[in-house]
Amino acid sequence: MPEEHIWNKPKDLLVFYVNGKKIIEQNADPEVSLLTYLRTKLRLTGTKLGCGEGGCGACTVMVSRWSGFEGRIIHISVNACLAPVVSMHECAVTTVEGIGSTKTKLHPVQERLADFHGSQCGFCTPGIVMSMYTLLRNKTVPTSHDIEMSLQGNLCRCTGYRPILSAFNTFTNKSSSKASGCPMGEKCCKNLQNGCNMNGEFAVNREEKCEVSDERHIGQYAPYDPTQEPIFPPELLITSQQNAPEPLKFESERVTWYRPVTLDQLTDLKEKYPQAHLVVGNTEIGIEIWVKGQHHPVIVSPAYVDELATITTNEIGVTIGASCTLTQIYCKLEAIIKDRPTYETQPMQSVLDTLYWFAGNQIRNVAVLGGNVMTASPISDLNPILMTCESEAKFMLHSRGERTLKMDQHFFPSYRKTAAVPGEVLKSITLPFTITDEYMKFYMQSKRREDDIAIVNAAMRVKFYPGTSKVETFVSAFGGMAATSIMPSEMMKKMQDRDWDEALLEDGIKWLAEDLPLLLSAPGGMVEYREALAASFFFKFFVHVKESLIRDGLANSCLSTEEESTTDRLGGNHHNCLGTQTFEEVPADQPADDPVGRPMKHISAEKQVTGEAIYLDDIPPYADELYLCLVTSTRAHAYIRGVNIDEAKTTSGFVTYVNYRDVPGSNNVGIDKQDQVFAKDKVTHVGHVIGAVVADNHAHAQRAARLVRVEYEDIKTRIITIEEAIEHESYYKPISKIKQGDVEKVMAFCDHVISGECRIAGQEHFYLETQACLAVPKGEDGEMEIFASSQNPTALQLDAASALGVECNKIVVRVKRMGGGFGGKETRYNVLSNPVIVAANKCGKPVRCMLTRQEDMLLTGQRHAFLSKYKVGFNKEGKILALENDLYSNCGNSLDLSTGVMGRALFHSDNCYKIPNVSLRGFMCRTNLASNTAFRGFGGPQGLLIAEEWITRMAAVLHVAPEKVREINLYREGDVTHFGQKLENFLARKCWYECLQRAMFDKRKAEIDIYNNNSRWRKRGISCIPTKFGISFNALHLNQAGALVHVYRDGSVLVTHGGTEMGQGLHTKMFQIASRCLGVPHSRIHLSETSTSTVPNTSPTAASVSSDINGMAVKNACEIIKERLQPLQAKHPNLTWNKIIENAYFERISLSATGFYSTPDIFSDWNMETGKVGISKPFSYFTYGAAASEVEIDCLTGDHIVLRTDIVMDLGRSLNPGIDIGQIEGAFTQGYGMMTLEEPLYSPKGEMLTRGPGTYKIPGFGDCPKEFNVHLLRGVSNDKAIFSSKAVGEPPLFLASSVFFAIKDAIGYAREDSGLSRQFRLDSPASAERIRMSCADRFTKQHKLHSKDDDASNATPWSVQA
Repeated sequence: MPEEHIWNKPKDLLVFYVNGKKIIEQNADPEVSLLTYLRTKLRLTGTKLGCGEGGCGACTVMVSRWSGFEGRIIHISVNACLAPVVSMHECAVTTVEGIGSTKTKLHPVQERLADFHGSQCGFCTPGIVMSMYTLLRNKTVPTSHDIEMSLQGNLCRCTGYRPILSAFNTFTNKSSSKASGCPMGEKCCKNLQNGCNMNGEFAVNREEKCEVSDERHIGQYAPYDPTQEPIFPPELLITSQQNAPEPLKFESERVTWYRPVTLDQLTDLKEKYPQAHLVVGNTEIGIEIWVKGQHHPVIVSPAYVDELATITTNEIGVTIGASCTLTQIYCKLEAIIKDRPTYETQPMQSVLDTLYWFAGNQIRNVAVLGGNVMTASPISDLNPILMTCESEAKFMLHSRGERTLKMDQHFFPSYRKTAAVPGEVLKSITLPFTITDEYMKFYMQSKRREDDIAIVNAAMRVKFYPGTSKVETFVSAFGGMAATSIMPSEMMKKMQDRDWDEALLEDGIKWLAEDLPLLLSAPGGMVEYREALAASFFFKFFVHVKESLIRDGLANSCLSTEEESTTDRLGGNHHNCLGTQTFEEVPADQPADDPVGRPMKHISAEKQVTGEAIYLDDIPPYADELYLCLVTSTRAHAYIRGVNIDEAKTTSGFVTYVNYRDVPGSNNVGIDKQDQVFAKDKVTHVGHVIGAVVADNHAHAQRAARLVRVEYEDIKTRIITIEEAIEHESYYKPISKIKQGDVEKVMAFCDHVISGECRIAGQEHFYLETQACLAVPKGEDGEMEIFASSQNPTALQLDAASALGVECNKIVVRVKRMGGGFGGKETRYNVLSNPVIVAANKCGKPVRCMLTRQEDMLLTGQRHAFLSKYKVGFNKEGKILALENDLYSNCGNSLDLSTGVMGRALFHSDNCYKIPNVSLRGFMCRTNLASNTAFRGFGGPQGLLIAEEWITRMAAVLHVAPEKVREINLYREGDVTHFGQKLENFLARKCWYECLQRAMFDKRKAEIDIYNNNSRWRKRGISCIPTKFGISFNALHLNQAGALVHVYRDGSVLVTHGGTEMGQGLHTKMFQIASRCLGVPHSRIHLSETSTSTVPNTSPTAASVSSDINGMAVKNACEIIKERLQPLQAKHPNLTWNKIIENAYFERISLSATGFYSTPDIFSDWNMETGKVGISKPFSYFTYGAAASEVEIDCLTGDHIVLRTDIVMDLGRSLNPGIDIGQIEGAFTQGYGMMTLEEPLYSPKGEMLTRGPGTYKIPGFGDCPKEFNVHLLRGVSNDKAIFSSKAVGEPPLFLASSVFFAIKDAIGYAREDSGLSRQFRLDSPASAERIRMSCADRFTKQHKLHSKDDDASNATPWSVQA
């Protein structure tokens, strides 16, 4: 009998295992991801949703299965957010809960990560744990390279990555038995008599400590024992070994998913359903379905078709099955390269070169060759290689059989199209070997070094006539230069029969420009840069081939020094981040059970590494809970003419639609009531909330919300950029001013006066946990309980009460912890919380919503973009005499916190420098973007960066080092700032000089001069930057805090305070403070949550003051209790704590106390409208620091690497050096992203173009400095804060500008080689594009600046800077 068609078979049961438990799902839904199934059906909430795109790694799990091909069990890390649960059939899934627990025993990966302070907010931590765990299951003793590669698909916004790498490097073979786990190996301080000794240059003072773990000696780690791991389910192993895979069919309400197991079944299906997508890794289609909302009714998975899953080799080349994963391809090609002559395997090496940078490990493990080819992306990294090699693609059509196509310019006829005919299946690709006299190379450049798509990529191959350097054929293909991967056909023709010489180089660059022109409106933007990259790649290839010809004896010349500098890898071999962290030990006489000043690990660290820490969306659902999805504007500025919900109402699970009509109280909320719960008559930015759909679950709510139709009438004036706001004079009032001295008069007598502009881009918060809210009506008296991911519970309470029309005493807001905040959850929670609250009130049921990453980035605002127009007067010695500076910030569609942000930017416009005469103005631009808001630094980094920009300009004018100008102008003790505050205990100078010494700055600067003199296309730069950051809220009334401390009859202590925990270790520090004040071990203390029902009227957890003010409030409460207990203790000095408490209870002594603190002696005499400033003290004190960074740049591509960073920070007497050093490293890395990498982009119509990790890049593991040293200043204290400590959250962020100005220094060297001035404008971020174009050499000059007038189509640019 003929085989039954697979589409006629009944649907199958889904059988798989999770953490060793067999799961049988009778109604498996192809539209449900593995992540959703784990979290909602199995309630395994340790696996997190961070982005939904496979770009952050928070959802990483390990998937294991029996491989018949390899005859073994294979383990791979997988993004659960992209894996359909139905693809797990006959697989074993291991989640973070399955490897260790606080209730049983932590896995070594979990244990070491917690010990090394490798977890802060903890939201990303389970995914990082599982990536490392999977690596160990495959390689029990990994190398540092293995670790870095395994973590390329994971992001962390808190730690700065160094402690994670240090923790995991304890598993490598570098750790000697003596050092046993220290990332420094034999250089560990434990092995040295004189303490830490980095590079033999200096020994750390005996009072300092090398911080590599917390409370245990690193030698106590037992070697990793793989025999203790859970076994693969025996039943599954037997079944997999004995039975061949069977075809599967899973059906749901809207989708049918097939898994054929033979080529005949596959081609039969594809011919019946020619529009069906073939899916293996689901890395493209998964995003289309779950992020973009597309519907694919039939999906076919060829993952188990053997004919598509093999890699074979013959004399022609390597044939790779279309279903071979990129990881399989990488491993196989590595083996082939080892076994065959180098000249043959150049195409294979090109594939390896691109796969290393291709996505993250989780994607490489499941993405397949066929998917990469058939999606036909114009920036595919593999397609240019396949085209350049003239690879052959073999297709199969069920009714016709096979056909072979050459992969050339005709293979990709148009955007996202291939030459395949409907119903065809790609079977394999044959990658040919190269031959003698043939050379090939692949190049790519992306925004981020790892896990990023290319801006431009190129593969080039040249074949010479035998024994000559005359070109027989030249083939090349580029990605990112057209709507498809494209071949410069005319150039390829003209290259034939030409000698490989300088004349060919010049002609080739010209021909390339003619073949690959870009229009101003080209998607992706950066058109001049992309054209310059194409030319630079050709130059690199030219040099590579020239070097090969010399090596092979086919050219008589040798490489010039200039050419040699193109051949070295940037920064040398790929690196592992090493470094030293030093701090002052606690006094010898401090009691052992007093934790203050000790590097106690985060109190939630072990819960975070095991996935047990509960975040908002981990709260189990209520029985009658509903889900909300927002309906938002697609226009930047328009009237709402109608909203049609008819189609949405017909969808499954629809409950109701809510809008402004359902708000029982005030629709106007937020600061000064400038925001709305729902837009009523008009929208003022793309993403403005118009309404919300409530349904029975997330999927149904999302589906229905997409069907709500809004009719708009555009309003003509649409303001997106600062320049447009200036043109239309679109400002919020007032225009803030600061004036000191007589700037105009002094400027007239200065030796030098310079003026210029500086732009600083905004920055997305990218907290790993997006905004989330759960509102629970209590059913009587209008009461409501709100669980929120908010830094500001009291303000949320006020907003909720206002929207509901009730008093605050009816509203309780509870915050357990947040997965990051950084200021983004200080006010903009209201975009989500208020609609959820209104919906819960209308429905009378609990309502939940957690924004998707894309929604969160669209709706919730960012760091303010700034533009500065400055004028500086100074004398010939470099002394600053006068500053005039106009600052413009892009505030968005409401004022929010912009007044405070601008105020702090103005106050920090001096950085650490004395400026006698100052005239500052701050313009807050009203634009049609989502309201921008607080972000770590709160305007300070923008003001500080602008100051360093004009300092650098001054140095260029005077032809001296910028460090000299900085040193000349540094404040001194007792100086008065431009905002009227006298500097007391001014320690910036001490930080500055110690940083220069520890960094060996002068020595390295001289070495850089030598290096750069001998390197044309690689340049190094170095910079040292000081910082001064004011500590206090701008708004005086916010400098207060409350606490509530209970001591229970058993002697245990419950601490509650007004601050929220978002990873910064605030609760941990409160434990330490309470422990010292009460004299009890921290193990007796508990802190459950922050709640408006326990501590009212709290200030937001912001401004870096939370440890200061909440710590003092906790101290106050503890001291009240201690004072009550004092008579008892005096009477019975030998009683234990428990006995004292028991006696106190029976003597009716209150064991509960409210603590309170308000910051004393802060005031400001500043009239912001006139600019007049009197004697003021707006800040309680300042936190100081300095950082020196060295970078290396590739002048031809704009790529860079941070070679070394040294930070010296004044934190007084640190409450917890482990946490504080983590804050320094994390802030620095976040600042590094702000100043070198991250740039939100908008269309001219106000549409956000960078939504999600696919288009918006934050720093990854590979961006860590190769050497990262952090030193806390010794022998200092601070009488203005709790136990002489200092604030740490925001001040270190600006120190990343040392990288920015080191890059500028390196560019300066490159410009000098081109005969250009060191005076040039470099806006932030110093992206690869800006670095490359600022180097300004012969490869950039030939590309015209694109403008509307020059562009034949008169098109607008693809993106604008907000």
